[in-house]
Amino acid sequence: MLKLEDIKKVYFIGIGGIGMSAIARFFNERGVAVSGYDKTSTSLTEQLAKEGIFIHFDDNTQKAPLDADLVIYTPAIPKEHTELKMYQNSRVPLMKRSEVLGIISQGSFCIAVSGSHGKTTVSAMITHVLKESGHDCSAFLGGISVNLNSNYVNGKNNVVVIEADEYDRSFHRLDPDIAIITAVDTDHLDIYGTKKNIEEAFLIFTERLKKGGSLIVQKNISILPQLKADHLITYSLNDLSAMNHCTAYQIIGGKYHVEMENKAHEKFAYTLGVAGYHNVENSLAAISVAQLLNIPFEKVASALQTFKGIKRRFEYVFENEKMVYIDDYAHHPEEINVFLGSLKEMFPNKKICVIFQPHLFSRTKDLQDDFAKSLSSIDQLYLLDIYPAREQPMEGVSSALILDKVSIDKKEIISKERLLEKLVHDDFDVLATIGAGDIDTMIQPIKKILINKY
Repeated sequence: MLKLEDIKKVYFIGIGGIGMSAIARFFNERGVAVSGYDKTSTSLTEQLAKEGIFIHFDDNTQKAPLDADLVIYTPAIPKEHTELKMYQNSRVPLMKRSEVLGIISQGSFCIAVSGSHGKTTVSAMITHVLKESGHDCSAFLGGISVNLNSNYVNGKNNVVVIEADEYDRSFHRLDPDIAIITAVDTDHLDIYGTKKNIEEAFLIFTERLKKGGSLIVQKNISILPQLKADHLITYSLNDLSAMNHCTAYQIIGGKYHVEMENKAHEKFAYTLGVAGYHNVENSLAAISVAQLLNIPFEKVASALQTFKGIKRRFEYVFENEKMVYIDDYAHHPEEINVFLGSLKEMFPNKKICVIFQPHLFSRTKDLQDDFAKSLSSIDQLYLLDIYPAREQPMEGVSSALILDKVSIDKKEIISKERLLEKLVHDDFDVLATIGAGDIDTMIQPIKKILINKY
């Protein structure tokens, strides 16, 4: 069995991934020699390099060390990748990211946050509450916390918060003390095939809960009747039968002021530091964890008020008296529904223009009707080409599958270059970029246009 203390040199294939980079930072902070490969240079890989991690961007076995104590790879790496194949045929220990997270979390008090969407924000909220309240924790997040400016934080106790990813059944490597499920939706059909298989995977995840552990779930998830746990806690934005539920909220000065009630009928009020009604529900999940850990509510409320969110999650990029530009990572129809619902709630009667980049050919093909429905509630839509990520093109699958079914009149598929030209002359009150691909490279060019325009 590989022991963390025996690892002096570690190599990452796909080090720029959000989950991989968190583990790279973990080892780097422990004084381990860390290096890695990624396909492209990004702001995240640039930051890792500044932290002392050597990264190269060509699939080159000459740059991959054969004397590493451990090689970690992401499932997103193609099977034909030459560095990966070299290590598969070597004696160097080779592990998936999820396996390493499982080893790191062993012997810790593990808080694992799973769900088809919402898990990154909930993980970051829990982390912020634990750090700010003095309870403390380490954390491996699936996004860059604005408060921490990182996706990894080191704590001084044995508590660890881990974003439990369902892709490739990665979360089956964890044995949590507290498990959270934020949502169980149809996604990753390239892995699971059917919604039933997705539900089964989440059930298996809950069965890995340690004896005496606690399970916190959103009240309306489909698998709720099948769940078994020593301690089961439900939460909801609008279902008053949930143990922790919101009784009212209002938006004042762009801030969400929330009132909630727990199963003991105790009532609490707090203000959220981040926008969006979906984050009201996310905060209830974080509060549920804090209650289990006996953290005083006044400390929880104080932390939630100073929580600044995750980069690319309802992130304000530009704002003045004439318009607002918000960027979000939403890449699943349900996430888009929630994001646009919050957008319209905060900016009623405003003209909304959305730029969306579909992520994965398989997801576009499987969920084209749902994407079209979610994007038909706005005033104007620009669709970029599909971001392939780990996939090869699929015959007959393009952004046109979505466009043809969107019911609004102002819609078009557009190149990134043409988009920037159009935005110079377009008229809108609210602009949003959404997607999980490389659409984030458009944020600064768009912001520059808006600054010059307004």
